[in-house]
Amino acid sequence: MQILFITDPLETFKIYKDTTFAMMREAQQRGHTLAVCGPQDIRWQQGEKVTAFVRDITLTGKADGEGAWYTAEQAHPNERPQPLSAFDAVLMRKDPPFDSEYFYSTHLLEQAEREGARVFNKPRALRDHPEKLAIMEFAQFIGPTLVTRDAGDIKRFHAEHKDIILKPLDGMGGMGIFRVREDGLNLGSITETLNKNGAQSVMVQKFLPDIVKGDKRVLVIGGEAVPFSLARIPQGSEVRGNLAAGGLGVAQPLSERDLEIADAIGPVLAARGLLLAGIDVIGDYVTEINVTSPTCFQEIFDQTGFDVAAMFLEALEQAVLD
Repeated sequence: MQILFITDPLETFKIYKDTTFAMMREAQQRGHTLAVCGPQDIRWQQGEKVTAFVRDITLTGKADGEGAWYTAEQAHPNERPQPLSAFDAVLMRKDPPFDSEYFYSTHLLEQAEREGARVFNKPRALRDHPEKLAIMEFAQFIGPTLVTRDAGDIKRFHAEHKDIILKPLDGMGGMGIFRVREDGLNLGSITETLNKNGAQSVMVQKFLPDIVKGDKRVLVIGGEAVPFSLARIPQGSEVRGNLAAGGLGVAQPLSERDLEIADAIGPVLAARGLLLAGIDVIGDYVTEINVTSPTCFQEIFDQTGFDVAAMFLEALEQAVLD
């Protein structure tokens, strides 16, 4: 297969832990060819197909610090324009935030689908599943949660649940997450900061004490759960388990509850065109459903030997054939 990866700049990759790199490596080992571009390299001109300026790359096998980990046939992307429909598979692996440019990219990718491109995850599904709001569809698996822009609503939720978490709907990597305990210290100020004085919606959740055991990333590929999660465990006085916020990643077998959640939600997401999703679980409760660029492949492989990238490529190959 010819596979196009739409990514952040390759120069920013930390290949010892990057999931997109793990996908590339497995794809190349299977004999597939690799091309890359960024969202900024995609264009749609009147009367033409959606096209990307791409670079054809080959992985060198070198690790971080050993030299260039890839070689490219083109020095600059604009040397080779290619319709997206000419690739066997297009993987949208641009990291969040899901901003207006990401939104427009999904529209361009959806047009490419109409022209015959096979895009994973499906662009419409990316738009339809905002990563924090998506959990509300699965109310039986979440803890007490409120989405609102109203400060009074937030105050009432805090009065009921005493210890709460507030976070922006468009946050990533743990950014903008606040905990307010029973004393309500700074609740008003935090609310004003997050809701922009009523202009922006906020997610408010009851604090889950099981965060001390980790914020588990449960990966679902083609509707099937990866048998190990990565528990992101907060360190020191930090309330956030996100790796980007300094959390410690510990791979562990899925619990019965993790499997129950994955078996219920995974097939629903897969049927909607989400080949890969990351369900975040604290204790027994789902807290987010990540669909834009789920990670943790390499951490799970390094600690357990389970080859998540191989499982993903097998699912991708099957999806392209279907």
